[in-house]
Amino acid sequence: MAILNVRVDDHVYERLKEIADDQGATLSEYVRNLLLEAVVPVDERSGRHGDQPAPESFSLRDRLTLSLLHRILARVLPEDANGEDGDEEYQLNKAEILESGFTGQYWLEVAGFETELSKRDSDRVVDILDMFRIITFSIQRLEENGTHVVDELLYRLTFRGFDHNDSLESHMARYVRFLTRDGERWTELLPQIKESDNGNSHVQVLDLYMRMLTEYRRIMDGRKNRYAHDAYFLSLDELKRLSDAQIHPSNRGRG
Repeated sequence: MAILNVRVDDHVYERLKEIADDQGATLSEYVRNLLLEAVVPVDERSGRHGDQPAPESFSLRDRLTLSLLHRILARVLPEDANGEDGDEEYQLNKAEILESGFTGQYWLEVAGFETELSKRDSDRVVDILDMFRIITFSIQRLEENGTHVVDELLYRLTFRGFDHNDSLESHMARYVRFLTRDGERWTELLPQIKESDNGNSHVQVLDLYMRMLTEYRRIMDGRKNRYAHDAYFLSLDELKRLSDAQIHPSNRGRG
């Protein structure tokens, strides 16, 4: 195994050590996991969350563009319009707010908009879905070949969605619904999602999934020929490794 020496400022070192200690891992384990996440993708593929805070200002160009859009929409809405776009008066009122520069009312322009789900967190959702996809296919293959997978392991390796009561995880859960609603990808996970209260884990699971994902990357990184037609199937021992990875490092060895 190669050794990588990295120089960092003292305050960066101390912060990394604090985070590693909080997660019950050594500093080397924590940094190695970060590196694995960065350079070992699960699949090759081309802050806070909630309502978006109101902007304090719009540029003149944005005000002009948005105002014109509201006035156009006001003219094309049917007379009996009462949907999410409101009616003519509603749209003209929003145009007036922008034209008059009533910044205290700018919140109307972003009402219903959410904070962005970052590219990193979006990629994590896709990686997690891909991992559970491979887990599901691997279990099916083992059962077809006569290897029984005990119920406890099946349960622990079931995709349970995300916690709808957590701002970030609920955003991830909605992204899962968006990604799977066309029924073209990750269809094998849809029964698991439905059985798990439609993808509501009711407890925070992101950290658990990330520990599994780190171990999954280790497994895949150890494949001699990762792109062979059957290289992505997991053995029973590898599935148990993913199950064990769910346990927080500080709790391992207890019991």
